[in-house]
Amino acid sequence: MSKKINGVLTAIVTTFDRDGAFNPATQREQVKRQLSAGNGIFCGGTNGEFFVLNEQEKIAVTETCVDEVNGSAPVVAHIGEISTRETLRLGKQIARLGVDAVSVITPYFVPLKQEELIYHYQTVADGLDVPLFLYNIPARTGNTLQPDTVRKLAAHPNIIGIKDSAGSYESLSGFLQAADNMENFDVLNGPDSLIHQGFVDGCSACISGLANVAPHEINAIWAHFSTGDVEKSRLAQESVTGLRTELYSTGFSPAAVKKAVTLLGYDVGESRYAVRFAPEEEQKIRQIVNQYLK
Repeated sequence: MSKKINGVLTAIVTTFDRDGAFNPATQREQVKRQLSAGNGIFCGGTNGEFFVLNEQEKIAVTETCVDEVNGSAPVVAHIGEISTRETLRLGKQIARLGVDAVSVITPYFVPLKQEELIYHYQTVADGLDVPLFLYNIPARTGNTLQPDTVRKLAAHPNIIGIKDSAGSYESLSGFLQAADNMENFDVLNGPDSLIHQGFVDGCSACISGLANVAPHEINAIWAHFSTGDVEKSRLAQESVTGLRTELYSTGFSPAAVKKAVTLLGYDVGESRYAVRFAPEEEQKIRQIVNQYLK
C-alpha cells in the first residue's frame, strides 16, 4: 500500500435487484454517492452482507467498487471466512482486483484460543501480497482478539492495522494502547458512536455503516478534525447521535441502515437475510429519516 488510509471509509451496502441478485449498476450509484461526500469504500463487510454472499458475488461486489472508485479513494475489501483455507482462497482472488487492503474477520462459529487466532492471521498474511487489517467484532463471531495478541500480530510486515467493531471505548482504547509507538500499524474505529473520539485518541480512519445513510454528515466529523477544528468535529459527531440511536433501535443495525437508504429513495434492494420490518417499524424508520435528513 503506497499511502496510509485516513478518514472515513463507508461500510457500503451491497445492492440487490428485485429478484435478490447483485445489481452492479446500483452498486456503482452508491459508490459515487460516497465518493461525492469524500468517503472511501469498505466493501463486503457486515453492512455489505458478506455472510449471505457466495464467493462469486463477493468478487463481483469488490470488482465493481474498485472499478467505480478508479483510484480516487481507498478501497478495502473484507475476505474473512470460517477457515484459513477459504480465507486465503478468497483473498488471493480479491487481491488481484486492485484493492488497497483487505480485512479479515476472526473466524466465527468455532471458538478459538489466542494462539490459534495468531496462526490463522499469520498464515493468511503470509499467503497474500496485499496488506491486511485484522477485524474484531466479537458479538458476531464469538472470538475476541486481545490487545497482546494484536501487538504480536502487528509485528508481521503484511498486517497493517485492526478494525475494531467491539462497540466499546474500552476495547478501542486497548487496541490503541497496543499499537502505541508502532508506526506501521493503525487502528480503525468501527462503532459510529466513537468516530470523533477515535480520531482524538489516534485512530487513522473509521469504518462507518451510518455513512450509507448520512455520508456528508459522517464525513464532516473527519473533515473538521483533519483541519484541526476538534470542537466542530465533536459537534458533527453530536449531530448524528440522535439519528444513530433512533435508527439502530429499530432492529439489526445493518438491516436498518439498508432500509433507511431505501427510504431515502435509493434502489438498493432488500436485505437478503431473514430480517423483516413490520409496517409500523418501517414507518418509524421513515420518520427518523425525515426528521434528521430531509
